[in-house]
Amino acid sequence: MEVVVLNVSGQETGARVQLPDSVFGVEPNDHAIYLDVKQYLANQRQGTHKSKQRNEIAGSTRKLHKQKGTGGARAGSVKSPLFNGGGRVFGPQPRDYSFKLNKKLKSLARRSALSYKAIDNHIVVLEDFNFDSIKTKNYINLVSGLNFADEKTLLVLPAANNNIYLSSRNIKKAKVITADQLSTYDILNAGRLLLTASSVKTLEEALAK
Repeated sequence: MEVVVLNVSGQETGARVQLPDSVFGVEPNDHAIYLDVKQYLANQRQGTHKSKQRNEIAGSTRKLHKQKGTGGARAGSVKSPLFNGGGRVFGPQPRDYSFKLNKKLKSLARRSALSYKAIDNHIVVLEDFNFDSIKTKNYINLVSGLNFADEKTLLVLPAANNNIYLSSRNIKKAKVITADQLSTYDILNAGRLLLTASSVKTLEEALAK
């Protein structure tokens, strides 16, 4: 698949980039995408939720009233889950939600997500660029020139660039990451995927195996 390369103003440069079919033209595997997104979201969970059970409640251990003759149910402790302030039955405990996925499956999921973006024509290739200074206005001008100011955009860079990253950080619908940080969730969550000419090569080297 051949794509026209644009500059930061949204104008065609005359150059073209070939998006390799091994990365952007595979048969999408929906189940692989599901598993990879599920793992990504699970890994975001802190798992620090906790409620006290009856053995952790601070309170008297005396018997509340005699066993028989009250007309009510037996009650042995104020810590019982039946009473206000008592322990919780089967409450949440700290746990690790993460789980393992094979590298080949994760690679397939990313290639499938990229292929969906290519099918929908939601991939834009930009020439390699840099900002002279850290200014939010620079990045606003970039997405405005591409007519993506109202869309979620994900810019993928071949390597870390502090000026570009910090210029985009205050923009709600914009995200900048490097090619090695690219996840299936990020690809699907973005309305438009912005790639630089160099990041296309980096993704091909990483995923076309």
